[in-house]
Amino acid sequence: MQAYTERIREAAKRLLSDEKVDVVIGFRKGTIPFMNEPYLAKTPEQVDQLVWDGNCGVNLANYLPRRTDRIAVVAKGCDSRNIVEHIVENQIKREQLHILGAPCKGMMDKRRINAELKGREPSSVEETGSEIKIKGQDLDLTLSRSEFLQENCAICIHRNPVIYDDLVGDLVEEQKDVDRYADVRKVEAMSSEDKWQYFDDLISTCIRCYACRNACPACYCPTCFVDESRPQWVGKTIDPTDTRTFHFLRAYHLAGRCTDCGACERSCPVGIKVRQFTKKLEKDVKELFDYEAGINPDMRPALDFHRPDDPQGFIK
Repeated sequence: MQAYTERIREAAKRLLSDEKVDVVIGFRKGTIPFMNEPYLAKTPEQVDQLVWDGNCGVNLANYLPRRTDRIAVVAKGCDSRNIVEHIVENQIKREQLHILGAPCKGMMDKRRINAELKGREPSSVEETGSEIKIKGQDLDLTLSRSEFLQENCAICIHRNPVIYDDLVGDLVEEQKDVDRYADVRKVEAMSSEDKWQYFDDLISTCIRCYACRNACPACYCPTCFVDESRPQWVGKTIDPTDTRTFHFLRAYHLAGRCTDCGACERSCPVGIKVRQFTKKLEKDVKELFDYEAGINPDMRPALDFHRPDDPQGFIK
């Protein structure tokens, strides 16, 4: 995917030079390996800082709601689906956007790679097709790229952007015969007591930093329910009841809106598998309403409208 870099720079420079947009939102190299950072290029001279590789996992759709300027944004498959959600939910206007679609082969899981390094410090990282080459002092390691993808990327079936104005790379073959909900079914098969224990254990390390909420493109409410004081819906402590309330209510708020971009898990400082909440609801919405978030800009979210032919098997 590094070949995309020149095409992104070329498109960004053209759009800024021709004054078609006011800003290009993409990525530049971070200060440490595996951590590229979002970057807003506002002049043609700044464009040369833009890069693209498997460390561009942050969902750039998070930087779009309520902007009033003209924006070019680099969007992989999940980013583009969140852009669709923002358009549908009136957070941004389509005519403001120039979408640079980036067909994606998956983002790297920095936590699993760092665990493989066993404390050794990398000085350089290079992606070469199907491999990741990592070098440093007393370090010369080659990893298979496909074995170190983020979990959501490994099961992604929408790697190509669903909406775009320009493509910065050739469309990739979408994954087929992927079981997206094997882990969800394992939890569904548990007894009520085991489910309770499973989720208690899952969030036992949560420090209520709200990084998952802040990184989520669909969490754009001006005042989040956890910050409300009149009435106060949830306490500010890490009391188990408050923590459960936060995670479960946030998950329900995302029902029919989550694109499984993995931003929540990627940002969690203690490594909680936050997607275990949202994937269950994604599965239910798919089965009950035959709906996937962010695919069709002409369709309202599943829980936002009624169709006479909606499946109604769940109504007793």
